[in-house]
Amino acid sequence: MRPLQIGHLRRTNVPAERLDRDQAVLAYKRLATVERAFRSLKSADLHVRPIYHRSPDRVRAHVFLATLAYYVEWHMRRALAPVLFDDELNGGPRSSPVAPAVRSSHAQAKARRKRTVDDWPVQSFQDWLKDLATIVKNTIQPKLKSLPTFEVITRPTPSQQHALRLLGVSL
Repeated sequence: MRPLQIGHLRRTNVPAERLDRDQAVLAYKRLATVERAFRSLKSADLHVRPIYHRSPDRVRAHVFLATLAYYVEWHMRRALAPVLFDDELNGGPRSSPVAPAVRSSHAQAKARRKRTVDDWPVQSFQDWLKDLATIVKNTIQPKLKSLPTFEVITRPTPSQQHALRLLGVSL
């Protein structure tokens, strides 16, 4: 008896001369990336809630801001990739677009040690956001009214400084 092979069947109405099998698979995978982006908008990452605007202009503005927020998040994830659990090397080129993704040995070592080669901590994107959120700017009003108010920014930890360097942010 032959073992049952389970797979996915993708069908398209685009002629094979314009879009071959591998290109069709890659197009569906890009579509999945877009769907993940929309899920990210609704999830804990960006906290976009249902829209109850009455004006079409306000709805468009809301969607624009949500898209802009996702764009910023995407760039932050790319910049922080060395200290995230993501595989920056993507395991190298695949023989076929349907071949399963293979994590690089670099990514496996990073996940196992939870440290980079340079010994920086590796965390999830959400954990880095929480960590960076502890950097705050305080306005201090001395008890003596004759003294002016002043602002103090909390001193980042070495790992926060490294993350800020990766993001290209200076305080």
